[in-house]
Amino acid sequence: MSKPLTGKVALVTGGSRGLGAATVRLLAEQGADVAFTYVSSEKQAQAVVDEVHGKGAKAVAFKSDQADTSRAPALIDDVVAHFGGLDVLVNNAAISVAGTVDDPDADTAALDRMHATNYLGVIAVIRAASRVLRKGGRIVTVSSGLGSRVGTPGLADYSATKSGIERYTMGAARDLGPRNITANVVEAGLMEGGMQPPDPETLKALVSSLSLQRMGHPDEIAAAIAFLASPAASYVTGAVLDAHGGYNA
Repeated sequence: MSKPLTGKVALVTGGSRGLGAATVRLLAEQGADVAFTYVSSEKQAQAVVDEVHGKGAKAVAFKSDQADTSRAPALIDDVVAHFGGLDVLVNNAAISVAGTVDDPDADTAALDRMHATNYLGVIAVIRAASRVLRKGGRIVTVSSGLGSRVGTPGLADYSATKSGIERYTMGAARDLGPRNITANVVEAGLMEGGMQPPDPETLKALVSSLSLQRMGHPDEIAAAIAFLASPAASYVTGAVLDAHGGYNA
């Protein structure tokens, strides 16, 4: 495999499992030194680090809760101290909380935490990383098909967080373009081993609404992220790359 990211340093938020772990592995395979965050499972995070090391690449895991926005500057400083710089930021960490807007028993604390993690936390990391990203750097924000289309009830809050980080990333593309730093979005779709799936009937209906009529695999979405992080995407910025099986088709 060619290694287009040799000499680059990447940070993947939420990299201990699922899409995040697939992205860590792929960026490392392509030559990057990869830092990633996790919140609770040190054992899972260490397993990803060990797997990357076993393939002769470099990785390090930092425990960092993205809902605590004050932690972002220290996280970026830790990455730079460990690897000597930062070239690629992948905003992947997110949680999902469902509930209709008129639900009198809504868990507002859980919804507030989701907004802090999915929206304010992403903003905080982008702000902190923008101070140190080297010329030619890359920002890739993982969103969802729900960032542009709310297809089922109960997803207003989640969809709003995803739409918000998409627009913020577009703004970052404008602000950081003079430094030759690109900022793009990948709209991910239903994935095997992803977030807590809906009930079987709802899941069946969602899959049947996709052009490809199947769930995606984390490696497929990681490939889209890696493309936007690579030299091949040097003239792509402020874009949204759909990797959700045709949800919007």
